[in-house]
Amino acid sequence: MQNEFSRRAALKTIVLLAWPTVLEQILQTAVSYVDSAMVGRIGPHATAAIGATTTVNWLVNSSLASLSIGFLAYISRELGARRAENARRAAAQAALVTLIVGALFTALALLLSRQVPLWMHAGADILEDASRYFFILYAPMLFRTAEIMFSTCLRAAGDTRTPLYVNVGVNLINIALNFLLIYPTRTLRLFSHSFTMPGAGLGVTGAALASAVAFTFGGAGMTVMLLRHPRISPRGASLRPDGEILRPCLKVALPCFLQRFGTSFGYVAFASMINSLGTTAIAAHSIANTAESAFYIPGYGMQTAAATLAGNCYGARDPLRMKRLTRMMIALEAALMLLSGAALFLGAEALMGVFTRDREVIALGARVLRMVALSEPVYGVAIILEGVFQGVGDTKSTFVFNILGMWGVRILGTWIALRRLGGGLTAAWGCMIAHNLLLGALLATRYVRGRWNPLNREALNG
Repeated sequence: MQNEFSRRAALKTIVLLAWPTVLEQILQTAVSYVDSAMVGRIGPHATAAIGATTTVNWLVNSSLASLSIGFLAYISRELGARRAENARRAAAQAALVTLIVGALFTALALLLSRQVPLWMHAGADILEDASRYFFILYAPMLFRTAEIMFSTCLRAAGDTRTPLYVNVGVNLINIALNFLLIYPTRTLRLFSHSFTMPGAGLGVTGAALASAVAFTFGGAGMTVMLLRHPRISPRGASLRPDGEILRPCLKVALPCFLQRFGTSFGYVAFASMINSLGTTAIAAHSIANTAESAFYIPGYGMQTAAATLAGNCYGARDPLRMKRLTRMMIALEAALMLLSGAALFLGAEALMGVFTRDREVIALGARVLRMVALSEPVYGVAIILEGVFQGVGDTKSTFVFNILGMWGVRILGTWIALRRLGGGLTAAWGCMIAHNLLLGALLATRYVRGRWNPLNREALNG
């Protein structure tokens, strides 16, 4: 009965931590669906203008998220060891990093807003819209940094609901402003009634403005929530650099940052090669990426729970609980991703049809979605293992594995497939799938060997 109770308690802990993050991911994905569908109604030109710099957006966001991983690992470990004051000091240092990095990223993004679409091989027909979209989107970069950093700090403290509530507001603002700014004034019908809906008719520019305002709200809201948190609020703490806190945080964050930057830069190179295939391929790739993101929600939703729980177990020096929780999350994740992969395979064409009416784009996008659906369970397990490793501070191995897979398989393979063998989008996505499978195999091998777990090493040395 005790073992059964422990399993139930562990499952309850996983669900309580994961469900707000999963729901938050669902809402964010729903908004990206709405964004893509609303812009897609303008035509492939608008979709391509936004999609041309999407991977650069991933590069920036993932780099910021990787810096926050160091604070997640430190705060969750210190709270697990019942050292709340250290966790509060870490939140203050996260605020300092947010100010510095946010200002730096803002300056770089705005200075390079004209060059980025050119580097991404955007065509002359979409260059102006792509540049303007990028500039507006990155104007509130400080607020975007605050949203990412502070939401991670809150999750490390076990508070996954507050980021969910803030992001609900972000999503609602984004959708409402999209509706008002993208389209011109038009007549709409609701049941038997018709009415005039005002609109700015700004198209791609309107979509960028809507996102910028929403990001500003998200950053401000997350800042307020962190300041009000009863356990880790940085209010009153010093914002001067604190080496005792920053060193262990950066020791975890730096390999993670290099990993995210290297892999995200790989996404940029990958998209750049695809952009050379033409507008139809760009639109199909961009929409398929958006559609596919919904089916990774179980993985990324549970990854934060995996990292937080692993960090707590490490701080509490409880290897048995860590082992049990990790196994439960792997089994749960594999089952969820198997179901989501089947749904993606069966509904690929209908899903593409939500975002565009172009039959050629739909057919090409559905083909690559069905391909990637087959690898969903393996990639989902890889996501969970990566979260566990991050929670205990083992970010060097994930850095090596991700860089090897991205540049040795995806980028090199795509370059050969497109530039030497004359392949198209399906060949490029085949290389992407091979990368995901290799990553899953490497992470699973390291997990089985147990070298990632510092508690195992401490037991051997003790």
